[in-house]
Amino acid sequence: MDNKKLTVGLAAGALVAIAPHAAATNGDHMIGLSAIQNGMAGAVVAAPQEATTVLINPAGMAELNIKDVRFDLGVGFFNPPRQINGRDSDSNLYMMPTGAVAFRVNDKLTLGMGLGGISGMGVDFPDTMAAPGNQSLVTTKQFFKVSPGFAYRLNDSVSIGATVNLNYQSLALSGFSPAGRFDLPQNQVFGWGVTAGLIWKLNPALQLGAAWSSKQNMSEFEWNTTAGKIAMDMDAPRTLTLGLAWRPLPGLLVEGDIKRIWYDDVMDTVAFRRPAGYAGAVPAAMPFGWSNQTIYALGIQKDIGDKMQVRAGFNYGRSPIGSADVNANLGSLAVVEKHLSLGISRKFSDKVTGSLSYVHAFDNRVKSNVAPFNSIELKQNLVNMQISYQF
Repeated sequence: MDNKKLTVGLAAGALVAIAPHAAATNGDHMIGLSAIQNGMAGAVVAAPQEATTVLINPAGMAELNIKDVRFDLGVGFFNPPRQINGRDSDSNLYMMPTGAVAFRVNDKLTLGMGLGGISGMGVDFPDTMAAPGNQSLVTTKQFFKVSPGFAYRLNDSVSIGATVNLNYQSLALSGFSPAGRFDLPQNQVFGWGVTAGLIWKLNPALQLGAAWSSKQNMSEFEWNTTAGKIAMDMDAPRTLTLGLAWRPLPGLLVEGDIKRIWYDDVMDTVAFRRPAGYAGAVPAAMPFGWSNQTIYALGIQKDIGDKMQVRAGFNYGRSPIGSADVNANLGSLAVVEKHLSLGISRKFSDKVTGSLSYVHAFDNRVKSNVAPFNSIELKQNLVNMQISYQF
């Protein structure tokens, strides 16, 4: 690879990496949005237990054991140590809030709304290579959504649900290209999409769940520069999740989920729209080359008496960034694959429950199979706390 291709690749890598609204992740998507979801390693589409299901599988709101209302509020603290060629990023602690509410209108209909960070990235590397030096990468990307929706119980076996996703995305980007260094300041855009879900009780012990989310269509980012207006369109990928929940014994829940994320539709090549005759440092496109990802999640929950539940889970998804695309993703580092989770819930009263979870994403390093042989490396730790109130 010649120097021009290298620097274009490095500029591409400056665009996407972990930011304040990311957590233990599959690619740049969170595996769960709450302490309960993370304690199950994200295996919650078939047997939702709390109001934040409105953000994952809205049909699950109809299955909540509530009379009138349930509130779930939580916060996560995320530690993602990252390296490029052995050099550490300077930003390694983030906070992520999530909240949701579900209102039981009648025996058939439940209305709800949730808000939280779904994906995001960001790094702050002082330098990434020994030569030519001073190749800092500083990025911030956040994707946040507010989702009002409903769940409807068709009969004793089947519930359906849907939401409209009102999305907010922000991005700041500093990098370099063959023409020099560029700095695009923090900007924000809005967009929308939809999510639909299904819960189907096969029998008292088995329950199926499915959730589909459309591609989230976002407005263009626009930056006014001395050379004219620079614009870029970055949507969020569509997803499909299928799950099976099994209750072999009273007080024991086992769920397995399979999730597909179509990254190649939005993260293969991202083009910039530049003024006619532009000769500045912003490249024509960012060739990320992300592959679609299939995720496998398994979660187990056991009741301990009538006031406590414990959880454990495992989540695996092959990195969407392969060896051939490392040099185009030096700012992304979204390469973790294996996650182990633990969680616990404790009832403080008939109405109030507290939950805590810990997720560890094991260290994974991907090295370029083409010169220069750069390597990107990431591991993650996430602690979530959650308070639930229902009546």
